[in-house]
Amino acid sequence: MNDDHSPRTLETVTRACRVIEALEELGGAGVTELADHLGLSKSSTHSYLATLREQQFVVKSGDTYELGLEFLYLGTAVRHNHDLYRHGSEEIERLADETGEYVHLMAEQHGLERNVYKVAGENAVGAEYHARKQQRADYLHFSSTGKAVLAQLETGRLERILDQYGLVERTEHTITDRERLYDELQRVRERGYAVNDEEEIQGIRAVGAPVVDSDGTVLGAVSVSGPKSRFDGELFNEELPEAVIGSANVIEANVNMSSATRSL
Repeated sequence: MNDDHSPRTLETVTRACRVIEALEELGGAGVTELADHLGLSKSSTHSYLATLREQQFVVKSGDTYELGLEFLYLGTAVRHNHDLYRHGSEEIERLADETGEYVHLMAEQHGLERNVYKVAGENAVGAEYHARKQQRADYLHFSSTGKAVLAQLETGRLERILDQYGLVERTEHTITDRERLYDELQRVRERGYAVNDEEEIQGIRAVGAPVVDSDGTVLGAVSVSGPKSRFDGELFNEELPEAVIGSANVIEANVNMSSATRSL
């Protein structure tokens, strides 16, 4: 049997992953707190912690267990090996300098938005929020990058994502009706960019464009976000869409040229 196609999973690995996720969520915990949080026995919880500590994924300070710096090295390696970061980081930095706002580079995995890189321009707002958001996956339907990606997916995959995660409401402007979202995604396809008009955070707007490879596969998206007071009129409706589409095209060109070079 080919294990790549096997539906079987290992419960011990699943529980170890839950321990890691819980330590991140709790910001560290003792054995009793962690066991209660996970619904596991203290002896079982201690065994998982001891194993993870032995493998240097967990450290212990007094009675508190925390995630180790090994995850920092792994995360850095994952990001630097990602095609979008390797071929898009310089363009993201350039766009942040040009606009003075927050610029985002994201990829979709497992139906969620994963932040690959964020750069703050000199006038950017919301540093604490963006730092926190970079540590967590998020839904796709209320961000400009997320909608830019969703608009490029084939219908079956789009529907599976919506079936799994639904349309969670973040603000009164969030699209929570599936037919409305379909209409919005059609507009995204027609104009080549997506907008987030206070759909994630009240008072914040964003404009995003998809990054697509030479085979037509969407790799992710780039966006610029900022206060509604600045993102208005011609800037919001013309200049920013042109800027993010241009940056997306530069990243696409970098990715495609790299791919072509490897085939020579």
